[in-house]
Amino acid sequence: MTRKDRTEGIYSRREVLDESERKQYYAIQLKELLTYAYRYSEDVKKRFDRAQFNVDKFKTLNDLKHIPILKKKELIFLQSMGPRLGGLLTKDLGELRRVFLSPGPIFDPEDRSDDYWGWTEGFYAAGFRTGDLSQVTFNYHLTPAGLMFEEPLRNLGCSVVPAGPGNTNTQLEILQKLRVTGYVGTPSYLMHLAQKAEEAGLNLRKDLYLEVAFVTGEKFSEKMRSSLEKKFDLIMRQGYGTADVGCIGYECFHTTGLHIANRSFVEICHPDTGIPLKDGEVGEIVVTAFNKTYPLIRLATGDLGYIDRSPCPCGRTSPRLGGIVGRVDTTTRIKGMFVYPHQVEQVMARFEEVKRWQIEVTNPGGIDEMVLYVEASNFKREDEMLHDFRQQIKLRPELKIVAPGTLPPQIRPIEDKRKWD
Repeated sequence: MTRKDRTEGIYSRREVLDESERKQYYAIQLKELLTYAYRYSEDVKKRFDRAQFNVDKFKTLNDLKHIPILKKKELIFLQSMGPRLGGLLTKDLGELRRVFLSPGPIFDPEDRSDDYWGWTEGFYAAGFRTGDLSQVTFNYHLTPAGLMFEEPLRNLGCSVVPAGPGNTNTQLEILQKLRVTGYVGTPSYLMHLAQKAEEAGLNLRKDLYLEVAFVTGEKFSEKMRSSLEKKFDLIMRQGYGTADVGCIGYECFHTTGLHIANRSFVEICHPDTGIPLKDGEVGEIVVTAFNKTYPLIRLATGDLGYIDRSPCPCGRTSPRLGGIVGRVDTTTRIKGMFVYPHQVEQVMARFEEVKRWQIEVTNPGGIDEMVLYVEASNFKREDEMLHDFRQQIKLRPELKIVAPGTLPPQIRPIEDKRKWD
């Protein structure tokens, strides 16, 4: 398949709606969602009633701002408040296809509808085509990423190697022997595979056969993109989404930003007030996916970004996220997983010897590294702590025990020292 074959075409009619059609489309989808959710979701009904929001009076997109935003962290508490994940769902758990568990802990329900997570248009825009054999290196255990990204590949007529994370030598053997053409995973893991392959004496262009890569879960620098595209001679594009709502945005061939998926309405809001900001202004990304089963209306992602409505050469007319420029709070995404300070504190509380702790994150060579500094005297339970940390956070840090008083008086729970230039 030529590079041109992977860069042309639009997946659906909705990707090329003009401005008037798009506003009408959003208004219709939101009206249907709000009406349905108010009727069948106990949590939505309570939210709307507390805010004195009348669904019948919803007329324009601007009316959405009268609904209070829903912070992602609130889901941890709300889901424990009763049946149907605290009334967030509009149907019983037994009617779903799967229920996943993400760090938080937050349950992520998956309904039985086709392309539930909405990534098919994003994978097509990235360059995946019928006949590709794609290696998915995201986790298939408990968290949704592995299966979430497998479904759109199937919809496009691709086959999948469900590799999951780790086992680097085996991953390289599969890439080489099966002549895998597509990679799906974090950018840092593809960089790791490249380094290990080169150490083993492989020529990435001649001994491997990758043509297209779809990456997400981490901040992705242009320097890393350029490096990996040159190493493998492939097309590399990124997507943006969450385990709660699925696809929010994706890049096309022209990399002019993240096209907002047609399955959702995105606002950029002031992090404190929830008031929508003007195009181009940086604020919190607030998403309402058109999902009647799990209607997370005005979900504040905690990510900072801005809207760009300038035309894109690809022909898609959807607004774009100009980029993900940071986080609102102290939550940090490391190796594709959200790490919440309160979760780390829960682990540390099991060890009475621990006085204070701090996580430091760096990314030498573009690969995330995490060090957990722990102030303690005569600490002998390193293996137990690392086991508990991995069970709770789904990641394994490098553990460094330091003497009490070593860490600075005022510290952030997670010190992010990664560089993206």
